[in-house]
Amino acid sequence: MTAKSVLFIGGTGTISSSCVADAARKGFNVTVLNRGSGRRDLPDGVRELVADARDPEALRAAIGDAEYDVVAEFLAFTPQHVQTDLDLFQGRTGQYVFISSASAYDKPPRSVPVTESTPLRNPFWQYSRDKIACEDLLMGAYRDSGFPVTIVRPSHTYDRGLLPTMGHWTDIARMRAGKPVVIHGDGTTLWTLTHARDFAVGFTGLLGHPAAIGEAYTITGDHAPSWNQIYQWLADAAGVSNPDFVHIASETIAAFRPEAGPGLLGDKAHTALFDNSKIKALVPAFGTTIRYDEGAREAVAHHDATLELRQFDADQDAAFDRMIAHARSAG
Repeated sequence: MTAKSVLFIGGTGTISSSCVADAARKGFNVTVLNRGSGRRDLPDGVRELVADARDPEALRAAIGDAEYDVVAEFLAFTPQHVQTDLDLFQGRTGQYVFISSASAYDKPPRSVPVTESTPLRNPFWQYSRDKIACEDLLMGAYRDSGFPVTIVRPSHTYDRGLLPTMGHWTDIARMRAGKPVVIHGDGTTLWTLTHARDFAVGFTGLLGHPAAIGEAYTITGDHAPSWNQIYQWLADAAGVSNPDFVHIASETIAAFRPEAGPGLLGDKAHTALFDNSKIKALVPAFGTTIRYDEGAREAVAHHDATLELRQFDADQDAAFDRMIAHARSAG
Protein backbone atom coordinates (compact mmCIF):
# COMPACT_ATOMS: atom_id res chain seq x y z
CA MET A 1 0.00 0.00 0.00
CA THR A 2 1.33 3.43 -0.94
CA ALA A 3 2.19 5.63 2.03
CA LYS A 4 -0.04 8.64 2.56
CA SER A 5 1.56 11.91 1.50
CA VAL A 6 1.61 14.78 3.99
CA LEU A 7 2.66 18.37 3.32
CA PHE A 8 3.66 20.26 6.45
CA ILE A 9 3.57 24.04 6.05
CA GLY A 10 6.08 24.86 8.74
CA GLY A 11 7.75 21.81 10.18
CA THR A 12 10.74 23.01 12.20
CA GLY A 13 8.92 24.78 15.03
CA THR A 14 8.41 23.70 18.64
CA ILE A 15 5.30 21.66 17.87
CA SER A 16 5.65 20.90 14.18
CA SER A 17 9.17 19.44 14.33
CA SER A 18 8.02 16.66 16.64
CA CYS A 19 4.98 16.04 14.43
CA VAL A 20 7.18 15.79 11.32
CA ALA A 21 9.48 13.32 13.07
CA ASP A 22 6.57 11.20 14.30
CA ALA A 23 4.87 11.21 10.90
CA ALA A 24 8.10 10.13 9.19
CA ARG A 25 8.64 7.43 11.79
CA LYS A 26 5.12 6.10 11.16
CA GLY A 27 5.77 5.77 7.45
CA PHE A 28 4.05 8.81 5.98
CA ASN A 29 5.59 10.32 2.85
CA VAL A 30 6.48 13.70 4.38
CA THR A 31 7.22 16.99 2.63
CA VAL A 32 7.99 20.17 4.57
CA LEU A 33 7.56 23.65 3.12
CA ASN A 34 9.12 26.63 4.88
CA ARG A 35 11.68 29.36 4.33
CA GLY A 36 14.58 27.02 5.01
CA SER A 37 15.70 28.93 8.09
CA GLY A 38 14.41 26.63 10.82
CA ARG A 39 16.49 25.95 13.93
CA ARG A 40 15.68 22.23 13.93
CA ASP A 41 16.97 19.79 11.33
CA LEU A 42 14.56 17.67 9.31
CA PRO A 43 14.65 13.87 9.68
CA ASP A 44 16.25 11.78 6.99
CA GLY A 45 13.92 11.01 4.12
CA VAL A 46 11.80 14.15 4.52
CA ARG A 47 11.56 16.27 1.38
CA GLU A 48 11.98 20.02 1.78
CA LEU A 49 10.39 22.78 -0.32
CA VAL A 50 11.76 26.27 0.29
CA ALA A 51 9.33 29.17 -0.06
CA ASP A 52 7.64 31.87 2.00
CA ALA A 53 4.30 30.29 2.91
CA ARG A 54 2.74 33.73 3.20
CA ASP A 55 3.64 34.69 -0.38
CA PRO A 56 0.82 33.16 -2.47
CA GLU A 57 2.78 33.14 -5.72
CA ALA A 58 5.89 31.65 -4.13
CA LEU A 59 3.74 29.02 -2.41
CA ARG A 60 2.00 28.11 -5.63
CA ALA A 61 5.30 27.91 -7.53
CA ALA A 62 6.92 25.68 -4.91
CA ILE A 63 4.03 23.21 -4.80
CA GLY A 64 3.37 23.18 -8.53
CA ASP A 65 0.67 20.72 -9.50
CA ALA A 66 1.33 18.31 -6.61
CA GLU A 67 -1.56 16.86 -4.62
CA TYR A 68 -1.34 15.61 -1.05
CA ASP A 69 -3.42 13.25 1.04
CA VAL A 70 -2.97 15.67 3.95
CA VAL A 71 -1.90 19.31 4.27
CA ALA A 72 -0.94 20.33 7.83
CA GLU A 73 -0.86 24.11 8.23
CA PHE A 74 1.25 25.37 11.14
CA LEU A 75 1.94 28.90 9.88
CA ALA A 76 -1.50 30.40 9.25
CA PHE A 77 -2.47 33.06 11.76
CA THR A 78 -5.05 35.24 9.96
CA PRO A 79 -8.04 34.64 7.70
CA GLN A 80 -5.99 35.99 4.79
CA HIS A 81 -3.45 33.19 5.32
CA VAL A 82 -6.24 30.61 5.38
CA GLN A 83 -7.89 32.03 2.27
CA THR A 84 -4.63 31.56 0.38
CA ASP A 85 -4.70 27.88 1.36
CA LEU A 86 -8.36 27.49 0.45
CA ASP A 87 -7.69 28.91 -3.01
CA LEU A 88 -4.67 26.63 -3.50
CA PHE A 89 -5.71 23.33 -1.94
CA GLN A 90 -9.41 23.09 -2.77
CA GLY A 91 -9.73 19.78 -4.63
CA ARG A 92 -6.03 18.94 -4.13
CA THR A 93 -5.99 17.39 -0.67
CA GLY A 94 -8.02 14.81 1.21
CA GLN A 95 -7.55 16.60 4.53
CA TYR A 96 -6.46 20.06 5.63
CA VAL A 97 -5.35 20.21 9.26
CA PHE A 98 -5.36 23.70 10.74
CA ILE A 99 -3.40 24.44 13.90
CA SER A 100 -5.56 26.75 15.97
CA SER A 101 -5.07 27.43 19.68
CA ALA A 102 -6.72 26.50 22.97
CA SER A 103 -6.38 30.19 23.86
CA ALA A 104 -9.37 30.67 21.55
CA TYR A 105 -11.64 29.13 24.18
CA ASP A 106 -13.77 31.45 26.31
CA LYS A 107 -11.61 33.70 28.53
CA PRO A 108 -11.93 33.81 31.43
CA PRO A 109 -13.25 30.23 31.44
CA ARG A 110 -16.71 29.88 32.89
CA SER A 111 -16.13 26.24 33.74
CA VAL A 112 -13.41 23.61 33.58
CA PRO A 113 -12.45 21.26 32.15
CA VAL A 114 -12.67 22.94 28.76
CA THR A 115 -14.14 20.78 26.00
CA GLU A 116 -14.37 21.18 22.23
CA SER A 117 -17.90 22.55 22.70
CA THR A 118 -16.72 25.38 24.97
CA PRO A 119 -17.49 28.70 23.20
CA LEU A 120 -14.66 30.44 21.37
CA ARG A 121 -14.16 33.98 22.66
CA ASN A 122 -11.07 35.85 23.83
CA PRO A 123 -11.55 39.59 24.37
CA PHE A 124 -7.94 40.06 25.56
CA TRP A 125 -5.73 38.67 22.79
CA GLN A 126 -5.84 39.50 19.07
CA TYR A 127 -3.84 36.36 18.26
CA SER A 128 -6.67 34.24 19.63
CA ARG A 129 -9.38 36.25 17.88
CA ASP A 130 -7.54 35.79 14.58
CA LYS A 131 -7.40 32.03 15.15
CA ILE A 132 -11.15 32.03 15.81
CA ALA A 133 -11.74 33.92 12.56
CA CYS A 134 -9.60 31.36 10.71
CA GLU A 135 -11.68 28.54 12.16
CA ASP A 136 -14.89 30.31 11.14
CA LEU A 137 -13.66 30.65 7.56
CA LEU A 138 -12.61 27.01 7.35
CA MET A 139 -15.78 25.60 8.86
CA GLY A 140 -17.77 27.77 6.46
CA ALA A 141 -15.84 26.21 3.58
CA TYR A 142 -16.51 22.74 5.01
CA ARG A 143 -20.25 23.42 5.20
CA ASP A 144 -20.48 25.15 1.80
CA SER A 145 -18.21 23.02 -0.36
CA GLY A 146 -17.04 20.08 1.73
CA PHE A 147 -13.51 21.39 2.16
CA PRO A 148 -11.97 18.60 4.27
CA VAL A 149 -10.83 20.53 7.33
CA THR A 150 -9.72 19.21 10.70
CA ILE A 151 -9.03 21.76 13.44
CA VAL A 152 -6.47 21.12 16.17
CA ARG A 153 -6.28 23.26 19.31
CA PRO A 154 -3.05 22.86 21.29
CA SER A 155 -2.51 24.56 24.61
CA HIS A 156 0.97 25.19 26.03
CA THR A 157 3.14 22.74 24.11
CA TYR A 158 6.89 22.77 24.70
CA ASP A 159 10.09 20.96 23.88
CA ARG A 160 13.63 21.30 25.18
CA GLY A 161 14.13 24.55 23.26
CA LEU A 162 11.27 26.41 24.98
CA LEU A 163 10.94 27.59 28.59
CA PRO A 164 7.33 28.26 29.66
CA THR A 165 7.84 31.16 32.08
CA MET A 166 7.36 34.86 31.37
CA GLY A 167 11.06 35.60 31.36
CA HIS A 168 12.24 32.42 29.65
CA TRP A 169 16.03 32.21 30.04
CA THR A 170 16.10 35.55 31.87
CA ASP A 171 14.21 33.85 34.72
CA ILE A 172 16.82 31.10 34.94
CA ALA A 173 19.62 33.67 34.92
CA ARG A 174 17.92 35.65 37.69
CA MET A 175 17.50 32.52 39.81
CA ARG A 176 21.15 31.60 39.42
CA ALA A 177 22.19 35.16 40.27
CA GLY A 178 20.18 35.02 43.49
CA LYS A 179 17.69 37.61 42.24
CA PRO A 180 13.93 37.34 42.87
CA VAL A 181 11.75 35.96 40.09
CA VAL A 182 8.22 37.14 39.29
CA ILE A 183 5.33 34.68 39.18
CA HIS A 184 1.98 36.02 38.03
CA GLY A 185 -0.96 35.95 40.43
CA ASP A 186 -0.50 33.83 43.53
CA GLY A 187 1.09 30.99 41.57
CA THR A 188 -1.65 28.48 42.40
CA THR A 189 -3.37 28.62 39.00
CA LEU A 190 -3.21 25.21 37.30
CA TRP A 191 -1.60 25.15 33.88
CA THR A 192 -1.59 22.28 31.41
CA LEU A 193 1.82 21.61 29.87
CA THR A 194 2.15 19.13 27.00
CA HIS A 195 5.46 17.90 25.66
CA ALA A 196 5.70 18.16 21.88
CA ARG A 197 6.57 14.46 21.59
CA ASP A 198 3.33 13.55 23.37
CA PHE A 199 1.36 16.04 21.28
CA ALA A 200 2.76 14.51 18.10
CA VAL A 201 1.23 11.12 18.90
CA GLY A 202 -2.26 12.63 19.00
CA PHE A 203 -1.64 14.81 15.99
CA THR A 204 -0.29 12.15 13.65
CA GLY A 205 -3.12 9.86 14.69
CA LEU A 206 -5.50 12.30 13.00
CA LEU A 207 -3.64 12.38 9.68
CA GLY A 208 -5.67 10.74 6.97
CA HIS A 209 -8.35 9.64 9.43
CA PRO A 210 -11.78 10.02 7.78
CA ALA A 211 -13.58 10.44 11.11
CA ALA A 212 -11.55 13.62 11.78
CA ILE A 213 -12.98 15.56 8.81
CA GLY A 214 -15.17 18.47 9.89
CA GLU A 215 -14.13 18.05 13.51
CA ALA A 216 -12.12 20.02 16.08
CA TYR A 217 -9.80 18.40 18.62
CA THR A 218 -8.11 19.76 21.70
CA ILE A 219 -4.74 18.03 21.98
CA THR A 220 -3.33 18.45 25.47
CA GLY A 221 -2.03 16.09 28.08
CA ASP A 222 -3.38 15.42 31.57
CA HIS A 223 -0.50 17.11 33.36
CA ALA A 224 -1.51 20.44 34.96
CA PRO A 225 0.85 21.61 37.72
CA SER A 226 0.56 25.00 39.38
CA TRP A 227 2.78 27.84 38.21
CA ASN A 228 4.53 27.70 41.60
CA GLN A 229 5.41 24.07 40.90
CA ILE A 230 6.56 24.85 37.35
CA TYR A 231 8.95 27.55 38.58
CA GLN A 232 10.17 25.29 41.40
CA TRP A 233 10.96 22.46 38.97
CA LEU A 234 12.92 24.91 36.83
CA ALA A 235 14.82 26.13 39.88
CA ASP A 236 15.63 22.53 40.80
CA ALA A 237 16.79 21.84 37.24
CA ALA A 238 18.96 24.97 37.34
CA GLY A 239 20.58 23.88 40.60
CA VAL A 240 19.05 26.72 42.62
CA SER A 241 18.01 25.99 46.19
CA ASN A 242 15.61 28.33 48.00
CA PRO A 243 14.68 30.51 44.99
CA ASP A 244 13.06 33.84 45.81
CA PHE A 245 9.64 33.95 44.15
CA VAL A 246 7.62 37.17 44.16
CA HIS A 247 3.92 36.98 43.30
CA ILE A 248 2.50 39.95 41.40
CA ALA A 249 -1.00 40.42 40.02
CA SER A 250 -1.29 39.76 36.29
CA GLU A 251 -2.89 43.17 35.77
CA THR A 252 0.10 44.84 37.43
CA ILE A 253 2.54 42.90 35.26
CA ALA A 254 0.57 43.98 32.19
CA ALA A 255 0.79 47.61 33.33
CA PHE A 256 4.58 47.38 33.60
CA ARG A 257 5.00 45.35 30.41
CA PRO A 258 2.07 46.09 28.07
CA GLU A 259 3.45 43.77 25.39
CA ALA A 260 3.01 40.84 27.78
CA GLY A 261 -0.53 41.77 28.75
CA PRO A 262 -2.59 40.07 26.00
CA GLY A 263 -0.93 36.67 26.33
CA LEU A 264 -1.04 36.85 30.12
CA LEU A 265 -4.56 38.19 30.65
CA GLY A 266 -5.88 36.28 27.64
CA ASP A 267 -4.31 32.95 28.50
CA LYS A 268 -1.77 32.20 31.24
CA ALA A 269 -3.56 34.02 34.07
CA HIS A 270 -6.45 31.54 33.93
CA THR A 271 -6.67 27.92 34.99
CA ALA A 272 -6.18 25.68 31.94
CA LEU A 273 -7.71 22.25 32.40
CA PHE A 274 -8.94 20.33 29.36
CA ASP A 275 -11.09 17.30 28.66
CA ASN A 276 -9.04 15.37 26.10
CA SER A 277 -11.38 12.40 25.81
CA LYS A 278 -12.28 13.22 22.20
CA ILE A 279 -8.73 12.87 20.88
CA LYS A 280 -8.14 9.81 23.07
CA ALA A 281 -11.22 8.13 21.63
CA LEU A 282 -9.85 8.49 18.09
CA VAL A 283 -6.17 8.00 18.98
CA PRO A 284 -5.98 5.61 21.95
CA ALA A 285 -2.17 5.75 21.97
CA PHE A 286 -2.24 9.42 22.95
CA GLY A 287 -1.47 10.34 26.55
CA THR A 288 0.96 12.04 28.89
CA THR A 289 4.28 10.25 29.10
CA ILE A 290 6.48 13.27 29.95
CA ARG A 291 5.72 15.40 33.02
CA TYR A 292 7.25 18.81 33.48
CA ASP A 293 9.63 17.77 36.25
CA GLU A 294 11.36 15.78 33.48
CA GLY A 295 10.68 18.47 30.86
CA ALA A 296 12.31 21.15 33.02
CA ARG A 297 15.49 19.11 33.42
CA GLU A 298 15.62 18.45 29.68
CA ALA A 299 15.06 22.11 28.79
CA VAL A 300 17.57 23.62 31.24
CA ALA A 301 20.25 21.09 30.23
CA HIS A 302 19.67 21.84 26.56
CA HIS A 303 19.82 25.60 27.14
CA ASP A 304 23.02 25.20 29.15
CA ALA A 305 24.52 23.32 26.20
CA THR A 306 23.24 25.71 23.51
CA LEU A 307 24.65 29.22 23.61
CA GLU A 308 22.16 30.79 21.18
CA LEU A 309 19.23 29.75 23.39
CA ARG A 310 20.59 31.55 26.43
CA GLN A 311 19.11 34.92 25.54
CA PHE A 312 19.20 37.33 28.47
CA ASP A 313 16.75 40.21 28.00
CA ALA A 314 18.12 43.26 29.83
CA ASP A 315 14.93 45.29 29.31
CA GLN A 316 12.81 42.48 30.72
CA ASP A 317 15.22 42.05 33.60
CA ALA A 318 14.91 45.74 34.46
CA ALA A 319 11.12 45.56 34.21
CA PHE A 320 11.08 42.67 36.69
CA ASP A 321 13.20 44.73 39.08
CA ARG A 322 10.75 47.63 38.82
CA MET A 323 7.73 45.37 39.39
CA ILE A 324 9.32 43.77 42.43
CA ALA A 325 10.33 47.11 43.93
CA HIS A 326 6.79 48.40 43.40
CA ALA A 327 5.24 45.29 44.95
CA ARG A 328 7.50 45.33 47.98
CA SER A 329 7.05 49.04 48.60
CA ALA A 330 3.27 48.62 48.39
CA GLY A 331 3.26 45.57 50.63
